[in-house]
Amino acid sequence: MLWQILEIAGTIAFAVAGSLVAIKKRLDIFGVAMLAVTTAVGGGMIRDVLLGNTPPLAFRNPTFLLLSLAVAVVVSFYVIPVARQKTMLTICDAVGLGAFTVTGASLALVHDNLLLVIALGVTTGIGGGVLRDIFIREIPLVFHKEIYAVAAGIGALAFYGLQLVMPEGQALYPAFLIVVTIRLVSVYYGVNLPQVRGRNPVSK
Repeated sequence: MLWQILEIAGTIAFAVAGSLVAIKKRLDIFGVAMLAVTTAVGGGMIRDVLLGNTPPLAFRNPTFLLLSLAVAVVVSFYVIPVARQKTMLTICDAVGLGAFTVTGASLALVHDNLLLVIALGVTTGIGGGVLRDIFIREIPLVFHKEIYAVAAGIGALAFYGLQLVMPEGQALYPAFLIVVTIRLVSVYYGVNLPQVRGRNPVSK
């Protein structure tokens, strides 16, 4: 029950984030709905395709898809109050990242491949946001700002290690907390990965 609540909170946060980006870009209601859904369930869809789990779970059990659409409608009418709740959105977003990262990593365990567990954990956690940014023709945020994908990768790695020494169901929670903690601490202290800056060419 607790895990379902975490996934719902994450879905809502991701859908709100996608909706706000769409509104900022002045998209129509269809565009708002598409970015909300893409951000919320896009990572899970990519994960399912990579695992050969087709059609993706979002279509076989459309609960999260419908929830994302409902969020898009609400945000479209109450965009200003929602946009002001930055702290709440940051926390929910971290919860979503942690929940979806660990869920993706858990589904990859059947293949007993560490690299696959990490890759699918990260993909599930950040995939929707990457797709959203591509749709609006921007460099995905995770590639140039903030510790986001790295937090997901560390959490997926931690989950793989923890499930070796405790039941898988119990390993979900500490791994989830690791992702959330890294994400929130990095936001609070403004910690970012160093940018690579090329040298200016020497004029002759």
